[in-house]
Order: sequence, then structure tokens, then C-alpha cells
Amino acid sequence: MKYKGVIETYREYLPVSENTPVITFYEGNTPLIHSKHLSDLTKCEVYLKFEGANPTGSFKDRGMTMAISKAKEAGKKAVICASTGNTSASAAAYAAQAEMDCVVIIPKGKIALGKLSQAIMHGAKVFEVDGNFDQALNLVRELGEKYPVEIVNSINPYRIEGQKTGTFEICDQLNAVPDYFCLPVGNAGNITAYWKGFKEYYNKKQIDKLPKMTGFQAAGSAPIVLGKPVEKPETIATAIRIGNPASWKTAVAAQEESNGSITAVTDDEIIEAYKLIAAKSGVFCEPASAASVAGLLKRRKEGKLPDQQLVVCVLTGHGLKDPDTAIKSGQKPKSLPCNTSAVIKELGY
Repeated sequence: MKYKGVIETYREYLPVSENTPVITFYEGNTPLIHSKHLSDLTKCEVYLKFEGANPTGSFKDRGMTMAISKAKEAGKKAVICASTGNTSASAAAYAAQAEMDCVVIIPKGKIALGKLSQAIMHGAKVFEVDGNFDQALNLVRELGEKYPVEIVNSINPYRIEGQKTGTFEICDQLNAVPDYFCLPVGNAGNITAYWKGFKEYYNKKQIDKLPKMTGFQAAGSAPIVLGKPVEKPETIATAIRIGNPASWKTAVAAQEESNGSITAVTDDEIIEAYKLIAAKSGVFCEPASAASVAGLLKRRKEGKLPDQQLVVCVLTGHGLKDPDTAIKSGQKPKSLPCNTSAVIKELGY
């Protein structure tokens, strides 16, 4: 059966009608990959939901197909977003297909160039402002109130509606419900969306239980963990470098209702997990994505993860989004003479 994208596949769970023009790149249907290495390390069954396999390389495409489709249905000519990278790439691509203008506001010096290149190539009007993401989002809110442009950040409820389809896929792929569901938390739209999806599937009796929602913020950008906004958030994980999440309240509700948790992991723990996932499971994710695995390993080390649990870790974006971090973190090529003996000697065979 031909895959049709998240709107057509899960139409009955989404606020669309026959009048909604579906703007899609056939997003979703991303792989759920069993990690033997992580399973052995944690004494659990660990799966990686690789959202980097979406068309623009991140989970944002799930929500963007909904946000742009509904903006098109409403007759909007332009969309706008603040972004640390992934949102801008996704918004620009979907807007291009919908023949709409896209305006992107980015915080100065706080965005991975790999992500910015996508927005530029898709024809977005990109403006760099002297402020952090939260200040950029406040500017976007103001512009959205005063001018006829559709905001497509996760404060747009249609973004949440699209992102919840990741839940449906995971349950359908596993034919089961995870005991622990691990994911990075930045602006907190994703944990909000996934929990909404789990509850809807449960209420429709598609699943018979609910998971513990286990979110992880970067230690230098952990407002929910600290219980207060972070004025100047700092972390190598640019996608979650957010000091005042737009979906803060709903993220806390997801944690509390599921008997889960939102805790912090350090940049060192994130980078260690980032390298481990690529080297031992063969999946190349961006640094922020690795927060889910870093948190899982930390919980196991602290004795907060029982044996024999079914665990899903969401990897939100592809590693090619931030090649600079990969180059800095990885082993550098070694210069050798161009002959077989030199290579064999170096390999130790």
C-alpha cells in the first residue's frame, strides 16, 4: 500500500476536512530501529525512533504539513517563525510547495549553519536578530498579531496535531506501548504532542496502557527542571537551547499525568551519547536528539530504570543538520603513505 503522509494516514485523528488542501512531502513513516547495544547496556529493549528520516531531516515536518495546510486553507499568503534551525528548514520547504512566502527570525550566532542553509535554499526571507530564541519568538508573536501572517511555531495548535502522529506510528510499529518514552525537551511542543497522541489512542482503545513520559533538557538550558526561565540559555544542543518554552505548562502536565519526569543532562553527556548512537547503533542524529539517549543512560546509571522495560527514544533530527559538531567531536583522518603495508600496520592486522 502506498504511504500517503501523516494527514491522509491518520486523517480521522486530525482536524482536517475535504476542503483542506494537503501540503505534503509524504512525511512520517520513519524507522523504529532496535538498538542491541543500548539494550545490552540498559538491560531493557531499546528502540530508536529516527525522525531525521523525515523529508527535511527532522520531526518538524509532521507538524508543518498540518500548519501549512491549514494556513493555505485559511487563505494566508505568508507564514512566519522563530527558529533555532529545524523549524525554519521545514517551514520554508512546505511554504515553497504551497506557493506561500516564508519569513524566518533567527537568534544571532545561535543556529547550526546546516539548518540555515535549508531555509535559504527554499527561498525563505531570513532575518538574524540580536537576541536569543525566546526574544525572537516574542517578535514573531508581535508580527503575527499585527500583520496577516500565520505563525507556524509550536504555539500553532496545528503543529501539535501533526506531531502527535509520531505516537500513532510507534504504537503501530511496535504493536505495543513503551514503558518509558524518552525525548529531548526544548520548546516542549514535542512532549506535549506525543502525550496528546498517546491519550487519544488510549481513548480510542487502540492501546491498553500509557507510557511514562521521560523528557530531558540540556543542563545549561533547563528552565522546566529549574522551575524558572533561563535568561541566557547555553548548550551545544542548539535545537533545545530555549530558556522559556512555549509549551511549558502542557509539558509539565504530560510529565505529571504519565507519572514521568523531566530532568537535565549535561553537554558532555549529550555528546557522549551522540557519538555512541552513531558508532554503536549506526544512526547519525543531531546533538539535541541525543539528549533522549543521554537521559536514558543517566537514569540507568542512577538506578531509576528497572530491567526488562520497553523503551523508545526519539531522535528528533538528522546528524547532517549540524556537521560542525560531528567534525569537532569525531576522530580526525590520519595521514598515511599510499600503500597497503602502511594501512595494515595502522590497523594492527
